[in-house]
Amino acid sequence: MYPPELVKPMREELTAIGFKELQNGEEVDLAVNQAGTTLVVVNSVCGCAAANARPGARMSLDNTKKPDHLVTVFAGVDKEATDKARAHMVPFPPSSPSMALFKDGELVHMLERHHIEGRPAEMIAENLKDGYNEHC
Repeated sequence: MYPPELVKPMREELTAIGFKELQNGEEVDLAVNQAGTTLVVVNSVCGCAAANARPGARMSLDNTKKPDHLVTVFAGVDKEATDKARAHMVPFPPSSPSMALFKDGELVHMLERHHIEGRPAEMIAENLKDGYNEHC
């Protein structure tokens, strides 16, 4: 587990732009299964989350179509919530950071760590926008 003071600014990068933090399995189930589209970001302390994932998520919201709901869990911090989010992302293996778009509880678009690591934030944003344009 990471100390709260270490992850606070990393959490705030997403909550400051409208993401709701989920900290237990029940919150994750409710968020994923709600009507409409929900983007779930599995946040992380790693460098690719800082340089690519969080900025890419932010940039993706500059789009005509976007998810109805924005939520995040933090790997290495909110274990129960992260495990539950990952359970909804099966058959994809657990990875962090990662991003999943759900529509009415169904997984419709997924970015795993290997889609994020080493790719510029702009490319991640475009990938997410493609998902939004198709499903939102």
